[in-house]
Amino acid sequence: MTQSQTENVGLIPWTVVILHHTMIIHMSISKDVKRITTHTLQEMKDAGEKISMLTAYDYSMARIIDEAGIDVILVGDSASNVMAGHETTLPITLDQMIYHASSVVRAVKRCLVVVDLPFGCYQGDSKKALNSAIRIMKESGAHAVKLEGGFQIIDSVARILKAGIPVMGHLGLTPQSIYKFGTYTVRAKEEMEADQLRKDALELQEVGCFAIVLEKIPSALGKQVSESLTIPSIGIGGGPDADGQVLVTHDMLGITKDFHPRFLRRYLELYDAMKDAVTDYISDVKSGEFPSSKEGY
Repeated sequence: MTQSQTENVGLIPWTVVILHHTMIIHMSISKDVKRITTHTLQEMKDAGEKISMLTAYDYSMARIIDEAGIDVILVGDSASNVMAGHETTLPITLDQMIYHASSVVRAVKRCLVVVDLPFGCYQGDSKKALNSAIRIMKESGAHAVKLEGGFQIIDSVARILKAGIPVMGHLGLTPQSIYKFGTYTVRAKEEMEADQLRKDALELQEVGCFAIVLEKIPSALGKQVSESLTIPSIGIGGGPDADGQVLVTHDMLGITKDFHPRFLRRYLELYDAMKDAVTDYISDVKSGEFPSSKEGY
């Protein structure tokens, strides 16, 4: 046996030990943490337990939200607004969504991660929709995708579902269609639009969606739709009778400052707190108070 062969043989036991140890660690993590799945959400709906959902776009925020016990993280195309500073959600690309989703997935140990398909990746082309969804699932490790719209995109939804990818629907105010609407006002106030929304919700359920977001619609309609569905509904300005609620985390924490819809409840005012902290830091640096002797080596 050559020296090289001897060295290789000597490495084998250590390789086995390392692999075995890694498997034990992985099994331990999997055993201790109960993952939220689409099936879990259905069980919650059936039991009358409300579903909590927030957005995240990066590792640090996702880790905090997941450890707090959230049920679902939405990697929303709202990243276009709160992370990139665009006026609408339209400019964000599929590659950018995959980047944000990958960052979130690396932080998550418990909750379900749903990713928005961005504008232009599924409308009018079911093959493109499937390819976009496959890229998100393969490249980010996310658990499901979300699409905006009803009957107009049903072919895309069906094709993605046939590939085994879970889909969350989104009806009511659909921000990717903002230039069609021309306003962010409440949707489905008129009976014709409300009736179409009811039909769309049932069709999305029938085709196989595991949940539907209802955004900025009258509370009475939100109640009607939620009660008509056997799958969970997630409200954002859709009233208190939805099976769950979602907010944009940056809005809920008060990191964004100029967004004040009626449905938003701010749990903190981090914009001002963070600004004050930065101001104090600048002052300490300028005065020489930072760093102190205790903060040196």
